[in-house]
Amino acid sequence: MTSARTQRRRPVRVRYAVLAAMALSATPALSLAANDVLYERALMSAAGERCGLFAAPVGAALAAGRAQARNAALRGGADPADLSAVEARARATAQRTACNSADLQQAAERIRSAFQGYAAMMRMNYPGDLADWRADRNDGRAQRWRLAQEAQFGPDRMTFGLAGREGEGVLLAVGVFADGRTPYAARLVMRDPGRSLGPYLDRRGAASLRRLPLAKRMPPSALATFTAEARSRAGADLAGKDADRAWAFRFPAAAALRLSELDPREAVAVEFLFAGRKDETRRAYVEVGDFAAGRAFLQTARR
Repeated sequence: MTSARTQRRRPVRVRYAVLAAMALSATPALSLAANDVLYERALMSAAGERCGLFAAPVGAALAAGRAQARNAALRGGADPADLSAVEARARATAQRTACNSADLQQAAERIRSAFQGYAAMMRMNYPGDLADWRADRNDGRAQRWRLAQEAQFGPDRMTFGLAGREGEGVLLAVGVFADGRTPYAARLVMRDPGRSLGPYLDRRGAASLRRLPLAKRMPPSALATFTAEARSRAGADLAGKDADRAWAFRFPAAAALRLSELDPREAVAVEFLFAGRKDETRRAYVEVGDFAAGRAFLQTARR
């Protein structure tokens, strides 16, 4: 049986969503605690799906905002289990809140207003600790990087992310090799959440976690490996003036999904394999960062 006290508290939680809607933007809100921002974005996202409150672009944008809020909380040192509990509470509140609630409808209207400009944005940049993701949801006849991060490894360079003509695209690694050699294969290596308790962050000797090298953000074991499904010459649309020395490797869709589930503070690696008198592996690191939020941003254009 629900107490009168509990009944009085329910609308208060929904009213908080009005404040959250005003704070929704491309960067985490500063006026609310990180957990509160995550709670309200998760609540309104769940309520939106249940009650049909938002047009598809707004709903997808809200999902991207929720992913950013979770990542901001993780970077601030929050426990992933605690954040999962916060999101579970938000979903439970959304489930028991009437769709015709005046507070819920008011919060939904604020969110629609807040995202009018967001829905029109075609490009977004997601800064990380050491590397950024750049997102582009413009469509066109030529392939383009939809969500990409650059990496330098020795004299070689790599662009990694999602590429295609429209929508989310496919997960690619395009390597440019200074010595002109051709890798025969590539693989994407990352922590396996099913075999580990959380992100591996080797802080030994590090003055700041935010400056921790990417090589120290990958575990030595409990890894998942995705082998590239295809290899081809990279065109100028993805490799620019370096197309004559660039090779593109396509990874399975499951790899993009797994990557979006990782902690933003950790890293993954792309390994390029070369054959010769002595086999050689060249490794490039990628910061996970806001990959999940960028992916949600791209999906906004698809809906």
